[in-house]
Amino acid sequence: MKEYIEERAIEIAEYIIQENVTVRQTAKKFGVSKSTVHKDVTERLFQINPSLAHEVRKVLDTNKSERHIRGGRATKEKYLHMAH
Repeated sequence: MKEYIEERAIEIAEYIIQENVTVRQTAKKFGVSKSTVHKDVTERLFQINPSLAHEVRKVLDTNKSERHIRGGRATKEKYLHMAH
């Protein structure tokens, strides 16, 4: 694997853990696609640093379990602004 890809995967993982952010937010910050972020932290990172990969997995699993709540809030905000 190319060195810059390994470095990016580690940097992305550390960012997700420190900032407790979503894949979408991370992709925007690093200027890559959501699929690249996902592949970096789920596949590549397990080969490079398995313990870091497990830490990221915890954050991503939490995000996934809360996704419906964030979506509901966004929809509520959208309709509150439309009413005014």
